[in-house]
Amino acid sequence: MLHIWQARCRAWASPGSLAAELFAQKNNKMEQQELASVEALLEQYVPEEERVKLNQILYGRPVKELALGDAAVKLASENKFDIKGYRFDNAALESTRKPRIVRVGAIQNSIVLETTAPVLDQYKAIENKIRVMIEAAAAAGVNVLCLQEAWTMPFAFCTREKSVWMEFAESAKDGRSVVFIQEMAAKHNMVIVSSILERDHAHGETIHNTAVVVGNKGNIIGKHRKNHIPRVGDFNESTYYMEGEDGHPVFETEFGRIAVNICYGRHHPLNWLMFGVNGAEVVFNPSATVGALSEPMWGIEGRNAAIANTYFVCGINRVGTEVFPNEFTSGDGRPAHRNFGHFYGSSYVAAPDASRTPGLSRTNDGLLVAEMDLNLIRQVKDKWGFQMTQRLPLYARSLTAAIQDEFEQQIIRDPTLPHSNKSASKK
Repeated sequence: MLHIWQARCRAWASPGSLAAELFAQKNNKMEQQELASVEALLEQYVPEEERVKLNQILYGRPVKELALGDAAVKLASENKFDIKGYRFDNAALESTRKPRIVRVGAIQNSIVLETTAPVLDQYKAIENKIRVMIEAAAAAGVNVLCLQEAWTMPFAFCTREKSVWMEFAESAKDGRSVVFIQEMAAKHNMVIVSSILERDHAHGETIHNTAVVVGNKGNIIGKHRKNHIPRVGDFNESTYYMEGEDGHPVFETEFGRIAVNICYGRHHPLNWLMFGVNGAEVVFNPSATVGALSEPMWGIEGRNAAIANTYFVCGINRVGTEVFPNEFTSGDGRPAHRNFGHFYGSSYVAAPDASRTPGLSRTNDGLLVAEMDLNLIRQVKDKWGFQMTQRLPLYARSLTAAIQDEFEQQIIRDPTLPHSNKSASKK
């Protein structure tokens, strides 16, 4: 009887089925309660002349809209996802170097089926959605594309349950999504960064949060495992995997040197720093984060990293509200609940000169395309001199001291202050 029930479930939950449609309708109702985007609000309520000045203050030098072609726009329209294109027209022409024009893309998406559907059905439904969005990226001329964190599955790590969710884990060499991405990368001459739940079969079947970098010939260039694992609110990811130990690799591709700062790593300035030290030109930040926790930080951290480290940053966040079968608690006094909260999308690209694109929608699936001249990176370095004036040897000495057991903080205390218990005990 069990196998009959499972077969019926698969038919019931297949992509394009009534179940998928009902789930989409329910999710759409939830999203209608959310603000579509900050940009939409400004456009609705701020007059155009004032809006232009406001955008310059908020977003820096204006980016230009980029025509993406009828084929890409048609695919987006037919499959109900947003598509936006922008061009950073801020690099000067040089006499000794040709422009290094690159188009990067970011895909943000919701899941397709209920989280109670069979694992392979859930994955296949998402894969079918992503396939069309990659086709649109190719039609828009994207050279390097990044998908959101753990795009192959619901972001179930809030539940702290192992059953079912661990079945989404796969090999970073020949897992089902890896093979799919290799096929798409080779087909479209596109580098694709694919964030997955990795199962390392060679080392005790351990699990990692991993970004696989697939070259434009369909080859695997390498991978990077998430450096910083959150333990805040519902983000209890160390239940599933621990920190990666592969440093801060930069992947040299036909279209430039790229790196991947996975999700929570964006809260750590030294994580961003090291990708720059290793020569990254574009750093992708595939993420899954919710509005109540992190939204005020979202537009700041990636943009600040682009400025401080003089490279381009592409932040990607999933969209939608994912409901799980069993209730879970957050350890903060709130009642038990069955969803993480709203994943607010808002994917954007920031440049080293402090300019940035508008964000994608907070509620809709979307493809963001940004065209840039990588020559801007050296031009900004020459202008601002952040790398020339940074004091890496000084920081290295201070950090080396800070990790020693006998470390004492470098605090110079006003001698007129009354003695504290701590200072009195030293005497």
